[in-house]
Amino acid sequence: MTYLSDHPDGVVRLAAESPRIVSPAMTTVLLAPGSVTDEEYGLFEARLPAGSPGPVPHYHEGFSESFYVLSGRLAVRTGDRWTSAAPGDLVRVPRRGVHAFHPEGDDEARFLILFTPAGQPREQYFAEMAALATRDVPPTAEEIDELAARHDQVNLRGLP
Repeated sequence: MTYLSDHPDGVVRLAAESPRIVSPAMTTVLLAPGSVTDEEYGLFEARLPAGSPGPVPHYHEGFSESFYVLSGRLAVRTGDRWTSAAPGDLVRVPRRGVHAFHPEGDDEARFLILFTPAGQPREQYFAEMAALATRDVPPTAEEIDELAARHDQVNLRGLP
């Protein structure tokens, strides 16, 4: 009996193999979508240019979300509180936790987003949002909220 035959192989995903989803407001690099992690988690790199509004306050029923800042500054709302996260800072939002985020200052914010569990493919949400953002006619709030709802994101418009 060999021990190696009893254990699954790991996954190696080279940077060049990670698809990118690009829109004017955000670039998302799919480092480890659920399809690669047996749906245990999803790990994406996000880049928000300075001035990007980020998403409206929202929450997710089926997964938690964590933000780890790589460069720039990221303002992250958790509940009613805003935190200015710098490189090396981590902000975790539990399931059903109301949150929002946007870059702070004059630089791009580059950060990791960890979804756990991966559940439904979050990459579909980002791809569909990018398609809405790059079409000729800007999307309405209703279109954005309907798309978000299909991907376990409840947008809460009108919060201060």
